[in-house]
Amino acid sequence: MQISDLPYPDPGVPDARSGPRFLLWLGRGQLGGQLKSLCWGILHFSGIAGLPYAVGLGVDAVVERDANRLLLVGALLLLIGVAISVGDAMLHRTAVTNWITAAARVQQLLARKTAELGSALTRRVAAGEVVAVSTGDVEKIGWFVEAVSRFLAAVFAVVLVCVGLLFYAPELGVVVAVGVPVIALASLPLLPRATKRADIQREKAGKATELASDTVAGLRVLRGIGGEELFLGRYREASQEVRKAAVRSARMWALISAIQVLLPGALLITVVWYGATLVVDGRIAVGELVAAFSAVATLLYPLRHFEEIAMSYSFSRPSAKRAARVLSLTRTDAAEDGAGAGAGAVEAPAAGGDLYDPQTGLLAPAGRFTAVVCGDPDLAGRLAERLGGHPMDDDGKDDGKDNATGDGPSVLLGGVALDELALDTARTLVLVQDKDPVLLSGTLRELFDVPASGAVDPGAALAAAQCGDVLDALLQSAPDGVDDPMDARITERGRSLSGGQRQRLALARSLVTDPEVLVLDEPTSAVDSHTEARIADGVATLRAGRTTVVLASSPLLLDRADRVVLIDGGTVAAVGTHRELLHREPLYRAVVTRETDEEQQQPLARPELTELEEALTEIEESA
Repeated sequence: MQISDLPYPDPGVPDARSGPRFLLWLGRGQLGGQLKSLCWGILHFSGIAGLPYAVGLGVDAVVERDANRLLLVGALLLLIGVAISVGDAMLHRTAVTNWITAAARVQQLLARKTAELGSALTRRVAAGEVVAVSTGDVEKIGWFVEAVSRFLAAVFAVVLVCVGLLFYAPELGVVVAVGVPVIALASLPLLPRATKRADIQREKAGKATELASDTVAGLRVLRGIGGEELFLGRYREASQEVRKAAVRSARMWALISAIQVLLPGALLITVVWYGATLVVDGRIAVGELVAAFSAVATLLYPLRHFEEIAMSYSFSRPSAKRAARVLSLTRTDAAEDGAGAGAGAVEAPAAGGDLYDPQTGLLAPAGRFTAVVCGDPDLAGRLAERLGGHPMDDDGKDDGKDNATGDGPSVLLGGVALDELALDTARTLVLVQDKDPVLLSGTLRELFDVPASGAVDPGAALAAAQCGDVLDALLQSAPDGVDDPMDARITERGRSLSGGQRQRLALARSLVTDPEVLVLDEPTSAVDSHTEARIADGVATLRAGRTTVVLASSPLLLDRADRVVLIDGGTVAAVGTHRELLHREPLYRAVVTRETDEEQQQPLARPELTELEEALTEIEESA
């Protein structure tokens, strides 16, 4: 795999049972790249290892005044120089390729898992942790993958130097052969403590990132209540804890680095002292001493890679563990058995099936506009997710388990459980738009470039969602030369638009997809009543003959619905039209009309009900 070939057509199925297993799986997937890097590394380090011997031969040739031999040594040095240069360039190229491709594979896996789990991911893993895994942890994992081939090539060079010295200068070779393993293994006892400190630093950094993301997400609310300074103080404390943890971790790694400098220096001094004694005694030649000295000095370079592999593994192991934790999350227990979501064991239901939730008793007849009223907005959001195939326990809350049903049965579409369908099929059939949809940056045309049936034109969807003023606003802010609002750009998350404008654009995008079942959670909470009435009419007209479920408490939306369902305590409490429920259900009336507790105790008087109906009729006519 080359960088130009990214992204992977299929990143594969990772072994996410543990961090080391995940790293091993990642390494097996890049054997070709690692072998290329290792071959170039062997060429590079072999040149480095052979350099001292060539220098020693050159010194001997000068001492013996052998011109021909000196000429051969010069040619050998030239050849070694070319090997070192070419090997180094290609080693760097292939190693960085391994790094980038490994990081890209992990990011693709994380993106795929995020798409699979949807909003359930952030309920199981903190948002800050997800951000940290997809950024810093991915980089550390890639670092280890890159360092492996360089380390193996460095090991080859160290062994080559030691073995060569044993044959070239046995007396000095024994000293070097004993000293090098001591240097390589000296820092191992310190690695567990260094790793622990690195883990603490990473944990504190993740908490600080989570706090920062939560603060940014709620900045408007914080400003409204004057809580900026409070959260700024909390983040300042969290960042100081990260700094202290980083300093403690850096001290340990500095100690390891000092050992990697001190011990080779001591070995070098020992070799020079002992070698000089051997030269004086006439037991070795001067060239042999120079070669041995150069060899030990040369070893300092490959020995650095022993420290690098230790550091990269110490940092990548907890990163791989966190990535494996995210990648091990599944949407259903059945998926783990190979017969559930994603397995495609069940065929998609025929078009026109009812949507039924056995746990709550909610029934959305095929081809009808069904409105759902919940007294608890959080319950409404969780119910919307459940209708899309995400879990909810008997209390109507997400159970946090890796299954799609919690303690209750799965939602059925046309008699087929959504969780037994392949994930792509389930999401093609049922689309859920939550109450806070996200708009990505890009042109309006790109925003509507989503998987769709093709039956709904973007213009019709924009008209149904009452986006005329949004198109005008986009054209006004567009640069000169842009005449088509579809070519106007939307800023990140649609920040240049108002909340109501963003909400209507997201609704239009959902309408364009034209799914078999469309579930909308409070789609008009940020628009005025007159616009809301027109949107209700537009959605009802455009979705005629298609199953639409809207979770809302607005009388304007409820009055357009073919069927209204009241959910109380996690189960269906009443079913009827909006006006029927207003007459006979005090709880429904309390939720829709925002009655007080005292007003709930008395039945709604007929004149008051007539007044409410007249108000609805007046808004309909003006819309």
